[in-house]
Amino acid sequence: MTVDRRDRAVRAAVEQGLLSEDQPVTALIDVAGIRSSVAALRTAFAAVTDAPVLHAFAVKAAPLVPVLALLHAEGMGAEVASPGELALARAAGLPAGSIVLDSPAKTVAELREALGLGIAVNADNWQELARIDELVDAGPTASPLGLRVNPQVGGGTIGALSTATPTSKFGVTLRDEGARERVVHACLERPWLTRLHTHSGSQGMALTRMTDGVLAAYELAEEINAAAGRRQIDTIDIGGGLPVNFASEEHTPAFADYTALLRERVPGLLDGRYGLVTEFGRSLLAKHGTVLARVEYAKSAGSRPIAVTHAGVQVATRTVYDPLSWPLRIAAYDAKGLPKAGPGVEQDIGGPACFAGDLLAEKRALPLLEAGDVIAALDTGAYYFSSHYGYNSLPRTAVHGFTEADGEVRFTTVRTAQSVESIVAEAGGAERDALLGR
Repeated sequence: MTVDRRDRAVRAAVEQGLLSEDQPVTALIDVAGIRSSVAALRTAFAAVTDAPVLHAFAVKAAPLVPVLALLHAEGMGAEVASPGELALARAAGLPAGSIVLDSPAKTVAELREALGLGIAVNADNWQELARIDELVDAGPTASPLGLRVNPQVGGGTIGALSTATPTSKFGVTLRDEGARERVVHACLERPWLTRLHTHSGSQGMALTRMTDGVLAAYELAEEINAAAGRRQIDTIDIGGGLPVNFASEEHTPAFADYTALLRERVPGLLDGRYGLVTEFGRSLLAKHGTVLARVEYAKSAGSRPIAVTHAGVQVATRTVYDPLSWPLRIAAYDAKGLPKAGPGVEQDIGGPACFAGDLLAEKRALPLLEAGDVIAALDTGAYYFSSHYGYNSLPRTAVHGFTEADGEVRFTTVRTAQSVESIVAEAGGAERDALLGR
């Protein structure tokens, strides 16, 4: 999202009443920005390979049906990791052939449903593979079936998002004693096992380490195919995980940076012998979302100004609990939605939740905020407005997509704000007397 386009959207959101006393926090999605990122992704891979590539969006990054439908219209599939995410993808109109199911804890019922629909499945562990054996024996399936491998290449700067460490809970290991041989043997025993899947991490992961994981999966595929005497492994799912620059407006690293590194380090992956699957999420959407919140009060403590807003832990959970790993840029606007001018003053941007750490930013130099002003939390298009945290029974915020035409910013509702009645119902309101023994 460019600065000018964002400024126009913020002003329009205020003028059109999307942000008001009744709706003091809302989220915006830049539709044109999303389309441009999808185009950049597709172009980057098309420049390095003629092989078929399924770009499956990681639904966890934005589990919103209209967003998935937009991505599908732009030619993307979906990577799902739960029955809920699968239901969202299907509600968005995605066909089974464009959906990939990954999860470390699939039930038999989930596997049976996926195989019945023809959805691609990547087995996470040996016990799951045994379950798939039984389901395949029970009847044919059109589902492409694969095995997730942990190349154990190491982690990034954010441990919780590093999935290729020696002790990661994801996939079957390749470097433990006897592990690689077991993988090769398991594939040779199962002619229908035609895919390998790897994903080394996400934010905080260096591109070189990401490609280390992809290289390990490619070399394993070559070994399996050589042992089988045929091209048994025909598709490699390289996951996603391209990190996002949260420090500026720049879209770095770019998808083209990643594909150039793949071409340099894993050229055989791109020579047309293997179909590819990608699972990008954050890198497609982060730069195209903005959370807006009214400043309810402006106060000070210990001589430090504090702007108390309506956006906090409920929309920015990771930032609030781990601000060093997930810092957010904040932009300041006045009550009319115009960029706020003035010298930078160090101040805290607080949220509405009842604990001291509910802060979007600390000692951030911004024009001094006043009650009625608006703050914009930038780069929040992935996870921030879709992974709600219900502390203090704060509602899910409304989400609006926007486009521009003939000099006018036009909004469409992606998700309505959660009502108080919905919060009560979600909290067991209909079962009020359930514990009273009557």
